Order: sequence, then C-alpha cells, then structure tokens
Amino acid sequence: MAEKTSVRAVKGMNDVLPGEIARWHRLEALFRRSMALTGYREVRTPFVEHKPLFVRAIGEVTDVVEKEMYAFTRHHDELALRPEGTAGAVRAYVEHKVANAEPVSRWYYLGPMFRAERPQAGRYRQFWQYGAECFGDAGPGSDAEMIAELCAFLSAAGVTAPRVLLNSIGGPGTRVAYTEAVRAYLEPKKAQLSEDSQKRLEKNALRILDSKAPEDHAALEGAPTLESVLDEADKDHFKNLLGHLDALGVTYEVDPKLVRGLDYYTRTLFEIKGAKEKLGAGDTLIGGGRYDGMVEQLGGASVPAIGFAGGLERLLIATDDGEKKPVVSVFLAPMGSPATTYALVLARELRAHGVTCDVDTRGANLKSMLRRATSLEAPYGILVGDAEIAAGVVEVKDLNARTQEKIARSEVVRVLADRLAKGTP
Repeated sequence: MAEKTSVRAVKGMNDVLPGEIARWHRLEALFRRSMALTGYREVRTPFVEHKPLFVRAIGEVTDVVEKEMYAFTRHHDELALRPEGTAGAVRAYVEHKVANAEPVSRWYYLGPMFRAERPQAGRYRQFWQYGAECFGDAGPGSDAEMIAELCAFLSAAGVTAPRVLLNSIGGPGTRVAYTEAVRAYLEPKKAQLSEDSQKRLEKNALRILDSKAPEDHAALEGAPTLESVLDEADKDHFKNLLGHLDALGVTYEVDPKLVRGLDYYTRTLFEIKGAKEKLGAGDTLIGGGRYDGMVEQLGGASVPAIGFAGGLERLLIATDDGEKKPVVSVFLAPMGSPATTYALVLARELRAHGVTCDVDTRGANLKSMLRRATSLEAPYGILVGDAEIAAGVVEVKDLNARTQEKIARSEVVRVLADRLAKGTP
C-alpha cells in the first residue's frame, strides 16, 4: 500500500486562515482610509511582469535582482513575479501616458510580492506589501507630507512612537560621485571587509553602507559622508524637507549611512521604524524615497516621483495586541427541523439589519451548539424549539453575562440590533 504523503505550502509562502483575517482587514481598511484622506487612488498592476523591467528599474547588481527574484521563461518571454510595487506602477504610468492627462498623480497599492529570500519573523517569500507613489511633484513638501501621514497611519494602527530616519543621496551625479568616494576609501581595506562586501566593492559600493556585518562597520569608520558631495540644490531640498517636518511636528533623525538597497533612489531617503521589542533588529516598518529619474529611464517624460512601501505581515506583528474579535454577533441554535426553518428566516432578517449571525443547521444537541457559539465568541445566542415557535418567542442568551430572557419574535430583531449598535447587554 502506497504511503500517504502530506501536502504542504511552499516554504515561506503562508496561509492566512479565517481566524487571523480580521486583523488583516482592519489594517488594510486603515491604510486605504489614510491614502484616501491624502488624495491617493488605488492602482492594481499584474503579479507577473517582464524581467527586464525590474533589472532596469531596481538595478542589476542589487540583491533583489541577483539573488531573490523569481524569474522564469515562458513562450520565449523572460518573466518575473513582482518583487516590489514601484517598478510595475511606473511601467503602468508610462504605458498609459498618465502624465499627459494630469500634472500630479497619487497612487497606492496593496497586494502580494515575491522574493526568494530566507524566511524569518515578518519576512516571507510571498509577502503582502502596502505602498504608494506620487508622480509629478518634485518639492520637498511632497516628501514631508508623505512622511507625516505615514507616521499618523502607523500611530493609528497601534505603533507607539514611530521612529523616522532620514538622509539625502542627492541627484544621479551625486550618487556616482559618492559611490566613487566610498570605493576609493575602502579599496585599501578590502581584505577587512565581509565576503559579500568585497564583491560589492566593485559592483555597487554604496550597498556596503547598508551592511550588517561588524567588520564592515569597522572598515567604514571615517568614510566620506554623503553631505560632503551634495550640491547646493540637493542641500537646499533636504533643508526645506526638514523645515516642513519641524512645522508638522514630526520627530526625526538624520542618518548619514542610510542608503537603502535599491539603485533607483535620488535625494530623499527615509525609513520608519517601530516595535523593536516585538520585531528585534528587523524593526523597519516602512521604507521609501525619491526616484526622480525612473519614469524617464523606463521611456516616459522627465517626471519626478517619490514613493514608499511597507510589509503588512511585519505591521501585524508590530501591532498585535492579542485582542480577539467575535466572528458573529448572534448564534442561532435551532432544535429540530421546523426550528431550523424558523431560525433561517430569523437570521435573514437579522442580517438585513446589519447583524452578523450563524445558524447551526447540523442537527446537533444543544450542548454542542452552545460550545460552538462560545468558540465563535458570539455575544448572543438564540435558542429556538417547538415550544418557542408555538409561543411566538425566542430564548435569547447573553453568552458573556450568562443571562437568559424570552423576547417576542416580532421584537427580537429590533432589540438585538439596537443592543449591538449601542454595545450594551
């Protein structure tokens, strides 16, 4: 006899079961509301794009492209599962000539991304990302508004005192000059660097600033700072950004070593951290910055842009308060076939009044049905049998207070809807 083998999800790609989904819905709704309040509209792009899009937009020598992207060939097309949301959004912006229709476009997105990296707390191979892009506004006010609104969103989600880190990487010319300055400084210290950073020294020296290896931190002591190569326009942009944030009451830290791992950034870079006690070293909740050259690089007009992204799974960990929400508000426990019909009709009326309810149609005994009502954490149970039908009443149990009362069938929908709306027993 053949041995049974169990089926399992692909490593790093997780199921979200019904018992967990309420918290996802809450954060998603909060994010959508936050974006709508600042004039952002939702965009939905395909999960699969042409691989060269990500190579051009993200950078050929980034970890995402070199090590983490799920790429494959189908019908002679080089394709990839999207590892992040910005490249697809920019491709859609260019392809549909949106710049011709409106001077400033504000888009947000929410959906799964894919990276073949080592799974760990809050980091998966299929992960859900929330993010946004603002096209057409080069001003530092746009940057400041985005950062301030994100702090408000995280606070509303339950993150205590979000920590904002800022830096400016300047324009494309500044990035090239700084990369050369860092490479020249580290070249004599190459043997002291980690194995990964020795490879990066030739291909992408700025990534060494982002390294977590202690030996790289030691080698970078005394390295040139970005500020030393910023031109006056870059410095002015950053100074104005800080002024706007001060006016908005946003607390921030300027971090000269903040570079982020993608090649497309220009000028403003930011990270927002929080809940270190729950997330440990991986406490970055949101990262973003300007990418003023990408629209033109992908075939569009010269349009400035800024965006951000955050991982929903990580935010769920950061905001987990352990609180459980009821699955339904009313659980109907009918005893017998006529009572089941009676309960189904009553449930339909309750739902029409916005009351969530569940009818147990299994034909189980009362003890079993009440046990299920408790597992669903329903605040109310309705018991219906032949006697109740004959008397024109139902038995209503307050499952939290453990009290019971008879309510007329003609009144029960109004009474329960009213109690639930007021949150009173």
